[in-house]
Amino acid sequence: MNRKLRMGMVGGGRGAFIGAVHRMAANLDGKIELVAGAFSSDPEKSKLSGEDFFLDPSRVYGTYQEMAEKEAALPEDQRIDFVSIVVQNHLHFDVAKTFLEAGFHVICDKPMTHNLEQAYQLRDIVNASGKVFALTHNYTGYPMVKEARRMVKDGELGRILKIVAEYPQGYAVGDVEGDGQGKINNWRSDPKIAGVSNCMGDIGTHAHNLVRYVTGLEVDEICSELTAFIPGRELDDDGNNLVRFKGGAKGIIYASQISNGDENALSIRVYGTKASIEWHQEEPNDLIVKFANAPRKVYRRGNDYVGAAAANSRTPFAHPEGFIEAFANVYLAAARAMVDQIDGNAPPEGGYDFPTVDDGVAGMAFIETTVKSSASEQKWVKFPEI
Repeated sequence: MNRKLRMGMVGGGRGAFIGAVHRMAANLDGKIELVAGAFSSDPEKSKLSGEDFFLDPSRVYGTYQEMAEKEAALPEDQRIDFVSIVVQNHLHFDVAKTFLEAGFHVICDKPMTHNLEQAYQLRDIVNASGKVFALTHNYTGYPMVKEARRMVKDGELGRILKIVAEYPQGYAVGDVEGDGQGKINNWRSDPKIAGVSNCMGDIGTHAHNLVRYVTGLEVDEICSELTAFIPGRELDDDGNNLVRFKGGAKGIIYASQISNGDENALSIRVYGTKASIEWHQEEPNDLIVKFANAPRKVYRRGNDYVGAAAANSRTPFAHPEGFIEAFANVYLAAARAMVDQIDGNAPPEGGYDFPTVDDGVAGMAFIETTVKSSASEQKWVKFPEI
């Protein structure tokens, strides 16, 4: 294809952190151009956001429904190729459904939907449409996460025995005593907007997705305890999950927004019979490899000896890559899938490396199962079929 993909965006206007992240990531490799959007539920704010992005005013819309209808009516060589959805959780399903049924590819922020039932419905819609659907579990885009996945797939760790994934943040700890920043992400504590979980839905699902991506293992049962330490909150701000995986491995997945002093400390440790690996999001260019009877090694992004990482890196060794580049790898992989569809090319033998609607279903199943387990006296709860 001899042009850039034309991108539309729903949400992500003035003052929206995640919208700016998506735009930077989409733009990083020069293959995508933002041309249209409905950037706010407030039409005036949407218009002003369009001015910020130097868009044609006729391509800036007051509602996502208007955007889908008018973009679909444009000539094929002008309309958007895909939409990026960065609205609040409760709107993900409706916006994705609208654009898929209008004939557009979709890239959607996580969690995929408001509840598991919607996730199953959306998967049916995606499959019926034949369109590309990517979910921005951006941590799968880090080069050394991809190297960790390769090592597991190639058997370098042996049989997997135990996985520990944790995602502690401490930004909300001040709200426990009522002296913090109570307005931070306040909508995430509203069940009508966020769904059945705050902490597990917002960051716990990233930890679960990282485990799934690196190890390929599916959850069999979960024993969870979710807590709302912040007074007056209906939804959790901390959670601890014991996990039994299919095949016999055991694990721990913990996420928290009241872990005092932690910033964005997502990490994963995978223990096998031959070796183990350890990766930390705040030091993303390193992958630690450990052995029972030998010195540990540190694999570094950008070097020839890490092939899976090299294919997803943009700079040479000693030039760190981070959050935006990882996000961009998701966009780039999804863009390749869209271009192949447009050009009529068959998918590559190994498929495309980005989170799909199936990952979205698994994420919603994780969220709802942890909530169910935490509320249950039985505790160990079977994971639904996904």
